[in-house]
Amino acid sequence: MTKQKYTLKALLIMLFAALPSLTFANELSAGDTAWMLTATALVLFMTIPGLSLFYAGMVRSKNVLSVLMQCPDCGGD
Repeated sequence: MTKQKYTLKALLIMLFAALPSLTFANELSAGDTAWMLTATALVLFMTIPGLSLFYAGMVRSKNVLSVLMQCPDCGGD
């Protein structure tokens, strides 16, 4: 296939992927908004412990406690 056919296919895929979000854009509900805020808070609460455990796995065992204490500090106060 030529480059133009790949480009056309990519554009059609993006168009069809965006259609559902365009059709429901006018419908906002309190439940959906509350769930999005809750899910965002959960992700933010999981980020610092996840990074701490990730970086703790990359250091020697004697330095794990140091890394676990430094990661939340780098996350901000």
